[in-house]
Amino acid sequence: MGGPSSVADEVRFAADLYRGAAAAYDRYRLPYPAAMTADLVRRAGVSGRGRLLDLACGTGQLAFPLRRCFAEVWAVDQEPDMVRVVRAKAAAEQARNLQPVLSSAETLGAPPDYFELAVIGNAFHRLNRDLAASQILGWLQPGGHLALCSSSQPWTGEQTWQRALAAVLDRWKAALSAGDRIPAGWAEACSRRPDSRVLSDAGFELAGSFEYAIEHRWTVPELAGLIRSTSFLPAAVLGDQGAAFDADLAASLGPENQDGVLTETVSFEWELARKPDQ
Repeated sequence: MGGPSSVADEVRFAADLYRGAAAAYDRYRLPYPAAMTADLVRRAGVSGRGRLLDLACGTGQLAFPLRRCFAEVWAVDQEPDMVRVVRAKAAAEQARNLQPVLSSAETLGAPPDYFELAVIGNAFHRLNRDLAASQILGWLQPGGHLALCSSSQPWTGEQTWQRALAAVLDRWKAALSAGDRIPAGWAEACSRRPDSRVLSDAGFELAGSFEYAIEHRWTVPELAGLIRSTSFLPAAVLGDQGAAFDADLAASLGPENQDGVLTETVSFEWELARKPDQ
């Protein structure tokens, strides 16, 4: 997978980090709250007749709940496994207005002034942020919006069980030599130059940052599935060590496991930006 490279103070992620993870990603990633997506639609002034771009869409965590508010939806991802799942879900839901597109964000070909809203979920930091912001600005119609959406993850929290979970992940990343799958320094690069600065430099008008919090109750098997949806310990990396990993996870979290569940407050955040009128 290789380590990071630095271009304009940014780090670069490998293009295939989620290979084989799409099924777990679709099953175990938490959906964005309906209240959040409804508020996004309202604040972005969605007309109900426009076009949506879900960039680096994963398995469509934003494209599918938002699609009924748009005449046309592009669900774009560079990982073939993700796009196959999106295509299967669109067929199952008879989502005729949703178009799966296999492409990186940086190489996507889209018409200028085409989309009413663009969304990126948990992925902007993985892109060439300056290039992506500039391109999205051109693809949006005047007055259109971009929403950068994200959610907290259970291994980043401060509860005892969350620290134990983080320790398990660190131990297994080291054991499987998976530590370099995520480029070192990406968080520092984003801190030095926040997304809001990148968007402003590209020509966007900042329209606000918003947050929703929900309480979620995890089982240990669900956490094991969630970890298989990540770019750092997907099933392809765990390989034939999957059962040993699951046993270690269960043993490490057992002392904190109350009534079979582990509870956390999940934070969903989104930053909204607007393309100026022309």
